[in-house]
Amino acid sequence: MRICIFDDQRIGALAQDGTIVDLTDLVPQNTAADERMNSLISHWEELKSTAAERVATGGGAAEGSVQLRAPQPRPRNLFAAPVNYHKHQQEMGGDAGVYTGRQIMTAEVRKGFLKAVTSIVGPDGAIELPWEDRRFDHEAEIGVIIGRTASRVSAEDALDYVFGYTPLLDITLRGEEDRSFRKSFDTFTPIGPYIVTADEVPDPERLDFWLTVNGEERQRSNTSYLIYGIARLIEVYSEVMTLQPGDIIATGTPEGVGQIVPGDTVVLTIPEVGELAMPVVARS
Repeated sequence: MRICIFDDQRIGALAQDGTIVDLTDLVPQNTAADERMNSLISHWEELKSTAAERVATGGGAAEGSVQLRAPQPRPRNLFAAPVNYHKHQQEMGGDAGVYTGRQIMTAEVRKGFLKAVTSIVGPDGAIELPWEDRRFDHEAEIGVIIGRTASRVSAEDALDYVFGYTPLLDITLRGEEDRSFRKSFDTFTPIGPYIVTADEVPDPERLDFWLTVNGEERQRSNTSYLIYGIARLIEVYSEVMTLQPGDIIATGTPEGVGQIVPGDTVVLTIPEVGELAMPVVARS
């Protein structure tokens, strides 16, 4: 099932007839608008049969007539894996790397970091670059949305705790500031347009994906090359902290990261999950 947020923070799903059916009434009426997706995910087991019936029936609004927004606007936590592909490690610290001469630690050492949840933006927005004299890069990633409370979960069981997957861009300021600071600017975590539920992604550890800028391919890889795969990331993070329904994990980016500037259009394609297109603008 493809779940979305549309228009005035309503919950929807892409029906079999190509329309967006409204699921907002499945969560309590007094739920804050930006908490609706958390509520849906928390009660998904009891709600998914009704949602599936509506998807099969269709008759909603035409997809092109609604404004799709970030499908998970307010997770409690936004985790990210640092340097989780070996070739990305090489391009960051190699002879011609961004941080030439430095030893670049992978996720095996650094484990993870937190991004501000306020950095999330959907396909209705844009990547806003705040400064003209600094370098900002694109990073293509898979977004993993946690489906139920997870504490000290084994890798063998970890995928049972996943609600779904979404395209995710981790936009990065290069420099000496702390990693969480450099990646937490408003609009620096574009996601969407849909969350594809886990039952429709048979093997998330073998997902092809690629990224283009203005039509030029820059990144192409497969999640099978992750140093820490999705299940391992959930195991590592849930050993330290309790993961909550709706939390997002950004899995890390492969080689090919590059600079973006105002006027660019960045497109991330994950065939089994979706396509996210984002314009790049200067912050006004």
